[in-house]
Amino acid sequence: MQCCPPDKSIAEALIAAHDGDVALLYIYLCCRGGGDLERAARELCRTMGEISAAWEKLQRMGLLPGERAFQDRPVPAPKPAPAEELPEYETEDLVRRSREDAGFSAIVTEAQKVLGHVLSSSDLKRLFGIYDYLALPPEVILMLLNHCVSISQGRRPSMRFIEKEAYVWANREIMSLEQAEEYIRSSRRRREDMGRIKESLGIRGRELTATEQKYISSWLDMGFGEECISIAYDRTVTNTGALKWNYMNKILLSWHEKGIHNAAQLEEKEGRRKTAPTRTNTPDKPIDMEALRAIVEKM
Repeated sequence: MQCCPPDKSIAEALIAAHDGDVALLYIYLCCRGGGDLERAARELCRTMGEISAAWEKLQRMGLLPGERAFQDRPVPAPKPAPAEELPEYETEDLVRRSREDAGFSAIVTEAQKVLGHVLSSSDLKRLFGIYDYLALPPEVILMLLNHCVSISQGRRPSMRFIEKEAYVWANREIMSLEQAEEYIRSSRRRREDMGRIKESLGIRGRELTATEQKYISSWLDMGFGEECISIAYDRTVTNTGALKWNYMNKILLSWHEKGIHNAAQLEEKEGRRKTAPTRTNTPDKPIDMEALRAIVEKM
């Protein structure tokens, strides 16, 4: 089967997504068609978690080829949220494991360094749940702990915060140092992009709310850069007098549907070329000879 390459706007959106799995899955679906995610995972040598995450991202970006073929296909269920269905661990057993299990002992030491205090029994249970229940490898958990420090905005992360991020990693099936490093790089790029967007929207002196982060993240997933988002912001404020997130989102969704993702495309689509004004020809008025004679005689 011969594959048709995506048009330029789709290619730019895939590049802007900064996610190799998303681009790979898009190409695969264009070539193979259908909705067998398990087959896609096998043929692309990816885990089901990676393929599911890429599929969901393509869906958010509105780039899922043959989307109707996927509507009835269930997405693999993620692991339960933190504090749900976690095994009960006895504190005495955890203390013993932290002494006898070299891997868990190293994790406890690093966690205490990250948190800045000796772990409480509750902290120890959460940490062991990450190690035992989520089954993340010790070296991956060590990277997770330090990643949580980098994303907690200058504050020491709580064990609850670390546990939530651990579930994100588990659902993405991040089980190796290479996968962890790639995720951390991708996460860092996304934070940098969101920081620039935040500045361009005039938001200073505070952090973005969860809703604001979702809006900006969805715009970045659609392939918009800082320049186009700034234009949408300018139009929003001009038309409404303030930053109205829903109004601005409708502008960007409209552009996305038209395949517009940068300023050059916007200018071309809207035809903003300035043209010189044309002179309207008006018929000459007839000369009043009598009035002209009177002026000459008077002179």
